Amino acid sequence: MTTAEPAPRQTARGQEADTGKEFDLAGLLAERGGERYDLHGRYVNHQLPRMLHTIGFDKVYERAEGAHFWDADGNDHLDMLAGFGVMGLGRHHPVVRKALHDVLDAGLADLTRFDCPPLPGLLAEKLLSHSPHLDRVFFGNSGTEAVETALKFARYATGRRRVLYCHHAFHGLTTGSLSVNGEDGFREGFAPLLPDTAIPLGDLDALARELKKGDVAALIVEPIQGKGVHEAPPGYLRAAQELLHRHKALLIADEVQTGLGRTGDFYAYQHEDGVEPDLVCVAKSLSGGYVPVSATLGKDWIFKKVYSSMDRVLVHSASFGANAQAMAAGLAVLHAMENEQIVAHARAIGERLKSGLQALTERYELLSEVRGRGLMIGIEFGRPKSLKLRSRWAMLQAARKGLFAQMVVVPLLQRHRILTQVSGDHLEVIKLIPPLVVDEADVDRFLEAFTAVMDDAHEGGLMWDFGKTLVKQAVAAR
Repeated sequence: MTTAEPAPRQTARGQEADTGKEFDLAGLLAERGGERYDLHGRYVNHQLPRMLHTIGFDKVYERAEGAHFWDADGNDHLDMLAGFGVMGLGRHHPVVRKALHDVLDAGLADLTRFDCPPLPGLLAEKLLSHSPHLDRVFFGNSGTEAVETALKFARYATGRRRVLYCHHAFHGLTTGSLSVNGEDGFREGFAPLLPDTAIPLGDLDALARELKKGDVAALIVEPIQGKGVHEAPPGYLRAAQELLHRHKALLIADEVQTGLGRTGDFYAYQHEDGVEPDLVCVAKSLSGGYVPVSATLGKDWIFKKVYSSMDRVLVHSASFGANAQAMAAGLAVLHAMENEQIVAHARAIGERLKSGLQALTERYELLSEVRGRGLMIGIEFGRPKSLKLRSRWAMLQAARKGLFAQMVVVPLLQRHRILTQVSGDHLEVIKLIPPLVVDEADVDRFLEAFTAVMDDAHEGGLMWDFGKTLVKQAVAAR
């Protein structure tokens, strides 16, 4: 008679004591890394690899540092996308890497839930030092969670249910955040949502009309909208704040993408004097590109109303909120930003990039406008004047608006190894949000490549053949 072998025994450190096998991440990647697109197609979002194959973005990237990454062939690529803004300090910043190694090596008793560890308080203190009119911080895990927190706090603090938001706004994709999302493409099929109301960005009359109804808790606004890179008009935020407070409603600034130096100030709302939002949402760059983290900053009276008694101490919380790794990453990010003067650098290098692009608007009739602040820049294309180009433009527009911008993005990557993005569906706008550590050589490289692509577009080069392919795909998709 034989006896069954005992199951592998776990030691105190989680190692498999009896089998001798260890988890080998490097080995797993070496063995299975080549299956990445097939694995995504089978088990994750099946449309992602399909889309990447279609536009020729199906690269294999092996490593990254700062504002650059390298593909499997060792080719250097310039990142002008920063992971949708997450990589504010670029990839693998040494200060953030060291902080994460240190916090892991410290073996802290993290997330006990019944103590007050020091790192959340220290990060809150540091964040608030850049936000002098705000008093307290709630830590979550993502930008949409920061927005959800602000929506809940505003509703509870005011006792009202309706939140105003702007047309074309993007505040996240969870249900509450989706309710204040200004794009129908994201909202379609997910109703019913919360009872919120859209108004045009910059329209004070529309804001006043809604406030007179007496049920508005807050207005949530991106000081510079990510979709299309549209900035709130001068004076709008301050005037909106005054209107809101007159009607006992709150101003929520969504700085998830624009915050932490992106626009040349620590927050984008700081470009306008006298603006003091009641709640501010930040995320993305605060992570250092490693550990998801978000923060909702607010005034003391709002937090004290939400957490009004010991019975309500956990009325709003997050299971992984304020974990030690996220807090260490956030502290390291703010330390690096201060030591390396990242905000001033973003302002200066962004002006170099923006002015270089604006100089091209007189040269290229397809280039309509360059706008934005700091290192958040929108490049908009428009209807050309010449008959030959106008007919080609009309062909693209008839198939699907936004195809020309896609025609520019693709050769920037395929020919010049520069990663960019179209700023939104059905928009002829490219958005540049590179890591804030890009330098003059990076800017000059982008300007040279963009000029070459524009030359090709105006000379009727190869990119128009790709445009025909995009037209066929757009028509087939209808």
